[in-house]
Amino acid sequence: MLKKYVGYSTLLFLLTASVVSCNNGTTEEKQKEEIHNAATQVVPEEAQGLIGRWDITVDKEGKEAPSWLEVKLSGFNVLVGSFVADAGSARPISVIQLKEGKFSFQIPPQWEGGDGYFTIEGELIGEEIKGTITSNKGNTFSFTGVLAPYLVRTGEIQWGEPIELFNGKDLTGWTTSGNNSQWVVEDGILINKETGANLISEQKFDDFKLIAEFRYKEGANSGIYLRGRYEVQIEDSPKDRHPGSMYFGGVYGFLSPSEIATLGPNEWNTYEITLRGRMVTIVANGKTIISNQEIPGITGGALDSQEGEPGPIYLQGDHTGVEFRKITVIPGK
Repeated sequence: MLKKYVGYSTLLFLLTASVVSCNNGTTEEKQKEEIHNAATQVVPEEAQGLIGRWDITVDKEGKEAPSWLEVKLSGFNVLVGSFVADAGSARPISVIQLKEGKFSFQIPPQWEGGDGYFTIEGELIGEEIKGTITSNKGNTFSFTGVLAPYLVRTGEIQWGEPIELFNGKDLTGWTTSGNNSQWVVEDGILINKETGANLISEQKFDDFKLIAEFRYKEGANSGIYLRGRYEVQIEDSPKDRHPGSMYFGGVYGFLSPSEIATLGPNEWNTYEITLRGRMVTIVANGKTIISNQEIPGITGGALDSQEGEPGPIYLQGDHTGVEFRKITVIPGK
């Protein structure tokens, strides 16, 4: 009997050791497969120089139209990204093809309508990218792009004296984007009565705080562009809707607020916006809804893509009506 038990014990030991050995091998292989550190990603040689954010200018029949592109590495060798046209929000790019030094990708139409895809093709030439955009309707436009600046700020900022952009009397200090202006001043209130031209401040700013008191009607859609490039959305968004970058308080297409903090239509709402470099903080009606977040790039409707330059405050008038009774800028020194 003793010999039998010893035999069983030996067999059990060998089986256990075998299972443990197999499990260890599986665990080690699994760990090797699952441990990925994005900071140690090696950019494929053919993608060197292309990865990053690009401020793009499109030649549309002699008129400059701003756009923006971000190229990122996904995993080991797949390029993905985002694209912003001269209108609309950032559109995700599922894959960017790169062959013999030339890149290409497609994006679906957004507010342009129609079927088919937009095709973007280009190449890196020196420190710029150049190429073409072919719309889903067959129109082809050339573009050039430069790497977007980081706009990193250090140290404490000193604030200057407040500037009242709206004097409560007339449109002094402002210009419009076209002839179809619907902007008037009545009883101390700046009013965009209906769809028309955008209103652009003559003064340009770098870093600043902006305080705006505004009112909108039911179903309204407007916005405030910071430096003329980054739209903070004004929209009649239902309070029970999940927050999103295209709703009240969002940086259009990029940053979502923590909540939809609107007081609703036909009420005076307040934005306090601080922009320093790319970092933005938005306080809506006393609630901080975006706290020191980076704006990746320009939003659709931007005046230009020259992100390193100061820019104006611009009020969107080409959607629906909106009213302002206070627009104050406190510039950084």
